[in-house]
Amino acid sequence: MESEPYELITMGRLGVDLYPLQSGVGLDRVETFRRFLGGSPANVAVAAARLGRRTALVSRTGADAFGRYLRRELKEYAVDAGWVTEVPGRPTPVTFCALFPPDDFPLTFYRLPKAPDLEIHPHELDLDALRAARVLWVTGTGLSEEPSRAATLTALRARAGRAHTVLDLDWRPAFWPDPATARPHYTEALRHATVAVGNAEECEVATGERDPEAAARALLGLLAPGDGADLRLAVVKRGPEGVLALAADGRRAAVPPLPVEVVNGLGAGDAFGGALVHGLLAGLPLEEAVRRAGAAGSIVAGRLGCAPAMPDAAEIDRALAAGSGTLPPEGDPR
Repeated sequence: MESEPYELITMGRLGVDLYPLQSGVGLDRVETFRRFLGGSPANVAVAAARLGRRTALVSRTGADAFGRYLRRELKEYAVDAGWVTEVPGRPTPVTFCALFPPDDFPLTFYRLPKAPDLEIHPHELDLDALRAARVLWVTGTGLSEEPSRAATLTALRARAGRAHTVLDLDWRPAFWPDPATARPHYTEALRHATVAVGNAEECEVATGERDPEAAARALLGLLAPGDGADLRLAVVKRGPEGVLALAADGRRAAVPPLPVEVVNGLGAGDAFGGALVHGLLAGLPLEEAVRRAGAAGSIVAGRLGCAPAMPDAAEIDRALAAGSGTLPPEGDPR
């Protein structure tokens, strides 16, 4: 890998997403699909790269054609895939989605017998690079099984509270026996994070609180001040009600969403994450950073794919100026 520090390193889930080209019908009736790069950490890296940030992904694929496809796609999106290696005997995961806009996008995961992105071992990590990165982004899915759990916690501990160390709560019920088994691992991960990001359900798993305000305050106060915790920012995504962000220093931002004609809501959170990283790195005021991140999420919700749908800064500007995430083609007078 190159010696210059990365602006963002993400770590964890990577696979192939297959989205139907028919909306409003179940997978049993879908006839055609389109293939996309998938996995939340991969898409966050793509979203930040689209905004000009130097990014890399730490993950694993199978030693198969889908794995080769994913590494090629990462390169096309300007995400360094040097830490994306093959795990023989573990097929690259595939995820199918059905589309029922505006708010129902059920996922069917094929990650058995075990997804290769859960085969990240602590001794394989480049800890110097992880420490040097301006942002590290890890996910709750990475905590769901060993050795990925140990690797995720090792990466977080290596940062020693460096800003910005982000835990995306990323709760996926299919990957855990039940929420009670997840909470202790989330608590340990939050001990080493400086930023927590999640929706209401994810916050409830981590803290027991579902109300956005209570959940954000619970995240910030989850561990005693003398317990080594250094969480400085809690971001709660509220779907159609927007985003709430609370900082440990008292700053607060409650931002409504941009209206959008929803096509596929699955990539919105990843677009939000990549744009939030960009805003943190740019030193934007909290409300502006969250507003721009929310606009990025709205834009992607109005498009089919995730990675190819990620907006650049000009598109975010256009959406904010128009007051809508549904962007007409450039030059369209609407």
